[in-house]
Amino acid sequence: MINFKQQELIDDLMDRIKAKYPEVELIEIAESPEDPESLWVKVTAPDDEDREIEMRQFGNERAFDILLDYGYHMMVMPMQGREKAA
Repeated sequence: MINFKQQELIDDLMDRIKAKYPEVELIEIAESPEDPESLWVKVTAPDDEDREIEMRQFGNERAFDILLDYGYHMMVMPMQGREKAA
C-alpha cells in the first residue's frame, strides 16, 4: 500500500497534470503486477491522441523526477474511460 509521502507526491503530480490538462481525472493508484514497488497512476486519457501523448510524457517526466528525488517508481497510465480501471 502507499505511504503518506507517496500520497503527497501523487497529489502534487495530479495537481501539475490537472493544471495543464484539466480534463484528466485520477482513476486509481495500483501496484504494478510486475513489481509491487512500482505504482501505476491510472488517469483518464484526453480525447485527442496528440494531447494524450503530451500528457503521458509530461506526467512521466515528473514521475521520473520523483524517482530521482525520492526513490519511488511511478508511471502515469492514461486509460480510455473509467471502465478500464478494473
